[in-house]
Amino acid sequence: MPEPTLYQRLGGREAINAVVVDSIGNVSADPRINARFTNIDANNLSDNLVDLICERTGGPCVYKGRNMADSHEGMHIRDDEFDALVEDLVKSMRKFKVPEREQRESVAILARMRNAIVGH
Repeated sequence: MPEPTLYQRLGGREAINAVVVDSIGNVSADPRINARFTNIDANNLSDNLVDLICERTGGPCVYKGRNMADSHEGMHIRDDEFDALVEDLVKSMRKFKVPEREQRESVAILARMRNAIVGH
C-alpha cells in the first residue's frame, strides 16, 4: 500500500484551508510584512494559496493563479520578508498541531519557490 501523500497527511483541503486562513491572520498582524498585504484581496489570496498548497502536496486541486515569478515581479521582496511569511505559516501549523515531518515537508515546498519570489 503506497504511503499517503503530504496532502492526505495534512488532512486534506479543509485542514489546509484552516491553516492558510489562520496564517493570513498572522501575516496581517506581523509588522515585518503586513504592509505588503494591505491592498490584497484576502479571500482571493486564501483561495489561491489553498489551491497552490493542495496541488503541490499531491492533492486533487489545480492552481490557476499566475506563476510565482510573474505575480511577484517588481515587488522586490527581501529574504527576511519571505522568512517572516514562512514563520507565520509555521506558527499556524503548530497551532493546528501539524506534525513536525509534515511541517518540514511543507516548508521545503515553499523554499523551492523562494527564487521565484525573492528579489523580483
